[in-house]
Amino acid sequence: MMKLTVNGATTYGYTGGKAFDAAKPTVVFIHGVLNDHSVWILQTRYLAHHGYNVLAVDLPGHGQSEGEAPASVEQAADFITALLDAAGVARAALVGHSWGSLIALEAAARLGERVTHLVLVGTASPMRVSPALLEASQHDPEAAIKLVNVFSRSTLAPPPSALGPGTWVFGAGMALGRRVLERNRAVNVFHRGFVACDRYRGAEDAIERVRCPVLFLLGRLDQMTPPKAAQGLIDRARAAGKTTRTVLLDVGHNQMTEAPDATLFAIRDFLQS
Repeated sequence: MMKLTVNGATTYGYTGGKAFDAAKPTVVFIHGVLNDHSVWILQTRYLAHHGYNVLAVDLPGHGQSEGEAPASVEQAADFITALLDAAGVARAALVGHSWGSLIALEAAARLGERVTHLVLVGTASPMRVSPALLEASQHDPEAAIKLVNVFSRSTLAPPPSALGPGTWVFGAGMALGRRVLERNRAVNVFHRGFVACDRYRGAEDAIERVRCPVLFLLGRLDQMTPPKAAQGLIDRARAAGKTTRTVLLDVGHNQMTEAPDATLFAIRDFLQS
C-alpha cells in the first residue's frame, strides 16, 4: 500500500502487494458508493504480480483516505487528476465500478491522452437512484445497505474463486458498507455518493471526448445498473468512432466478487489489446 498527499489530504492506495513503480504501466481502480479499495482485491493483486503498477484508491472521505468526500462526479474526477499528479504517473488506465465508472469516465474525458484505457464496470447513463433509496440512505442507512446488498447480487453464496470457501458475500458486503459509513462521522458518504450518481448528466458528452479504447463490463443480471441502461452510452461511443468492447457476465452488480476470474480476465485482455 502507499499513502499520498492529494489536495492537502492523506490518500490511501492499495498497490497489490508490490512496491509502487510509476515507470510501469499503471492501472488506477476507482470504487463505487459506500465501498473502498478492497472491492478490487482479487483483480489488483493479480495485475500487480503480472507487470502492472496498481493503485486501488480510497476516494476522499472513504476508507483510509482523509479529505472531504466528493459531492459530485466532477469533484471526484478532479481528485483523480490530482492523484495521478501526486503519484508522478504520466499515463494510466482507469477502471471504475458503478459510481466509480462515472468518475473514471469524466476523468478520462478531462485527461485526454494521459488515459490509455478506460474500463466501465456496472455503468449506466443516466445512473438514476430511486427516491426511496435516496431517502433511506439518508434517514435509515442500515435498511438501505441491506437493499443495496440484495439488489446488487445475483447470488448470496460465493462462487468457488471468490475469496475462499465459506465466504458470505452478502455479509461481507453489509460489513463493508457499515465500515465505510462509520469511518466518516462528518458526512453521510452513502447519501452523498448516491446523490452524485443521480445528478450526473455529463456521461454522453464525456464519452465523446475520451481519447482511448473503452471496455463496458456489465452484469447480465444486474438490477442496479441493468445492461440496457448502458446501451445509450455504448451507442454514443461507437457513433463517435471510439474503439469499444462490451463484455456481458452472467452476474449482478458486484462483478468483482461474483465473477472475479471473468472480471479479471476481461480487464487483463483489454489492457493488453
